[in-house]
Amino acid sequence: MEELVDPALDSVRVFLVRDDNKARKLKYNLGHPRVLTFGGAYSGHIRAVAAAGRRDGFATIGVIRGEETLPLNPSLAYAESCGMRLTYLDRGTYRRKHTPEVQATLREQWGDVAILPEGGSNAAAVRGCAELPGEIGGDYDVICCAVGTGGTLAGIAAGLPEGRRAIGFAVLKGAGFLDDEVARLQREAYGRVWPNWSVNLDYHFGGYARSTPVLDDFIAKYRVEGVYVGKMLYGVFDLVRQGAFQPGTRIVAVVTGEPWSSATDQPGTPAADQPSTPVQECGAPTGLDSGDPRCRR
Repeated sequence: MEELVDPALDSVRVFLVRDDNKARKLKYNLGHPRVLTFGGAYSGHIRAVAAAGRRDGFATIGVIRGEETLPLNPSLAYAESCGMRLTYLDRGTYRRKHTPEVQATLREQWGDVAILPEGGSNAAAVRGCAELPGEIGGDYDVICCAVGTGGTLAGIAAGLPEGRRAIGFAVLKGAGFLDDEVARLQREAYGRVWPNWSVNLDYHFGGYARSTPVLDDFIAKYRVEGVYVGKMLYGVFDLVRQGAFQPGTRIVAVVTGEPWSSATDQPGTPAADQPSTPVQECGAPTGLDSGDPRCRR
C-alpha cells in the first residue's frame, strides 16, 4: 500500500492500492473459445477482453454502442489490433442488449459464444473481485472504490474481513439503481447480501465522463485517472473534510486504472480505464461505457 500524505487528511490515513479490476472480473469468466461482450467506443472492458483473447488464443467479438465511425478511435483500433471483431448496435437496440431477443440475434450472427455483460459485471466477476481484500497487506478500516456497474464493489464487500466496510462512489448521474444492482450481484454470486457496504451518489460531477474545473484541478494535482478514480478520491477527501470519518481511520482507496494509451495497454499490463470523453446527457446510464438510459432487468 502507498500512503497518500496530505495535510487536508488531518489524522485520517489514506492508502492507495493499485489493482486491475478488469482482470479480476475476467478471471472466472474466461475459458470459452469465443467470447462476445458489449461496450462504448472508449470501453476499457472491450480492450481488456480483446487483450485477453490475443494473450490466451480465444476469439473475441465486441458489440459497440452506436454507429461505426471511421477511422477507428485509438481504443477500438487497439481492440481490433488484438484480433477482436467489432460489430455495432444502434442505441435503441443497445438498450435492450440484455434481452433474450437481442442476444438470440447475436448468437445467430456469431454462432456459439459466451456472452459477457457490459463492464463484465456478473456473478463470476464478483467472485474475482472478492479476492482483492485478502491480498491487501496492512490494517485498514474502510475500503473505497469507484462504481460503474457495481461488480467491483459487490465483490470487495463480499471479501472483506469482519468489522470492515466498503464505500463505492458512483461515477454516474442518477445512479440510485446501484444499491439494487450490487445486492443482485452478491445474491447471484453467493446467495446472500452483505450489510457492510454503501454507494455514495454525490460525486458524479455531472455524469459519466463529465468533469468540472474543481475536479480537473484535483485530478491534475494527484495525477489520477479522471473518469473513475479521480471522482472516488475526491469524494474521500471531501468526506474527510466533512468529518465523516473518525480521527485515525485508515482508508484504502482502490486505484482501478491509469490514464490510458495504446502504448501501455498491452497483454500482461493493466488495461486501464478509458479517457474522459463526452457522452450524451442522461439521468441513468446503462453502466461503465454508456450514456443511454438503463433498462431494468
